[in-house]
Amino acid sequence: MFRRKHTSHFNSDEAEQRDAKINELRAAIGPLSAHGEKYCNEACLERYLEARNWNVDKSRKMLEESLKWREAKRPQDIRWPDVSVEAETGKLYRASFPDREGKTVVVMRPAKQNTSSHEGQVQHLVYALENAVFSMPVGQDKMVWLIDFTGWTLAHASPIKTARESMNVLQNHYPERLAIAFLFNAPKVFESSFKVLKRLVDPKSVKKLNFVYKENEESMKTMYRHIDPEVLPVEFGGKNNVVYNHEEYSKLMTKDDLKIANFWVADINHVVNGHSVPEVTPQSSMVAAK
Repeated sequence: MFRRKHTSHFNSDEAEQRDAKINELRAAIGPLSAHGEKYCNEACLERYLEARNWNVDKSRKMLEESLKWREAKRPQDIRWPDVSVEAETGKLYRASFPDREGKTVVVMRPAKQNTSSHEGQVQHLVYALENAVFSMPVGQDKMVWLIDFTGWTLAHASPIKTARESMNVLQNHYPERLAIAFLFNAPKVFESSFKVLKRLVDPKSVKKLNFVYKENEESMKTMYRHIDPEVLPVEFGGKNNVVYNHEEYSKLMTKDDLKIANFWVADINHVVNGHSVPEVTPQSSMVAAK
């Protein structure tokens, strides 16, 4: 129905229709817990509507499933000590650099897999997503993924169970959070795995995936259009000597845990008359790993 864009970019008719859909969805989901009210702000409702092509009934079902999932899994309560072992190799972390528009960049390095725990790996993913969302600057609600396949072999491939649950989490509980993804130096052997994984990914997300190769100048230009090579780490074809430092990153995550905890236990009076608090926009410092 609408292409998702900033509220100020809608003309008056579109804005009225958009607001009507958001209000319809808000009414359709009915009474919510304090956590649900805080989660379901206007931007959240818009994302779920966009994910289901502005079909209110389908959006309601999707959102209700997410609320049930959040109630069961309590992603907002996951803390760094719960996942720090999973993060030791730097296989998944929030980057110290943004893209050219200020979007949060999340780095994934599947060849750095260091555990075999299905639950641990999924919990780590959820923690990273919650942290990335929380750290988004004002005016941003999408993130960039940089997936580094350097050194990846079939031995590093995630079990289908883990891959399927991870895709379910990403698509169904963090809808419209991905701006673009760069699959960096993916080996040829990955193509067969990708053909299987692609069946688990919705078509809109598939269009956001870009294969880039360090030795292919034209493909690297695609990434440079989104991430300035001056801030991009050398290992990803940039000029920045920053690397993942687990000790420094742990300190940052510990600080962020406190901010996130404070946000979710903040004065519930911020939720008034069924209307949610504004989009989360805390200013979380970025890790300067050495």
